[in-house]
Amino acid sequence: MDSTTLPTQSTTAIVTDNDISNDVVLGSTIDGNVVKNQASVIDSNTLVLADVLTDATINWRIHNCKVSESVLTQDLPMQFLYHYDSLKNVIKQAHPLTPELLSQFNILMTASEVATLIGIDKDLLVSPWHVKMAGSLVVFSEALQLAVRLHWTNTGKKTQQIYTQHKADAIVAAFEEWHFFSRVDVLYKNSHKTLISIDEENIDNDTIITFAASSDYQYLPATHALTVIAQLEAHKSELPWFTAAILERVE
Repeated sequence: MDSTTLPTQSTTAIVTDNDISNDVVLGSTIDGNVVKNQASVIDSNTLVLADVLTDATINWRIHNCKVSESVLTQDLPMQFLYHYDSLKNVIKQAHPLTPELLSQFNILMTASEVATLIGIDKDLLVSPWHVKMAGSLVVFSEALQLAVRLHWTNTGKKTQQIYTQHKADAIVAAFEEWHFFSRVDVLYKNSHKTLISIDEENIDNDTIITFAASSDYQYLPATHALTVIAQLEAHKSELPWFTAAILERVE
């Protein structure tokens, strides 16, 4: 069902900074697509994608929240130095670092391998939970006839290491600072109200995108996606439905 709509672009006269006022931005549209570098006044009734997504007064709902990547284990290898550093001081004093152990500092090992190398019981090592979860969700408003597909993860690294005893606590801790990332897709069916996206980082020389009413998802170019994600991140604490939906899925 999903399809990608890319904006077409053409060059027009350059508008300087002096030509831009607070209610004028660069860009215009032809047949729902994009024209570069043309001054355009935004009507007060126009919806700006990043603004509406962070408007907590709108009745937003979440559906199709799903996990596409899931790692939750204590058995992944780590560098020897991380294993050794987790030992209590009394154990370190009884088993000080020798030249042989120092030579292993950056070698990936399991807790069992480290215990054998040092000559201690495996239970004396604290093995962290390795957590990496990523997925997507759709946030939508029936009133606006707008749906946006977003992607989320707890970390941009291979895994996040959480030192806690219980798996459930590791998941909660891992998602204390989750974030949006990757692509953004927009489904807009409202033909009575204009919806646009503004690339705030490149407003002097880039585009405004106007979304034509469509029954298909439209791909949001990367620079515009970054603007949307940055605004969502800045207001995430005011939009608790995102965290609630993700935790319900991963726990």
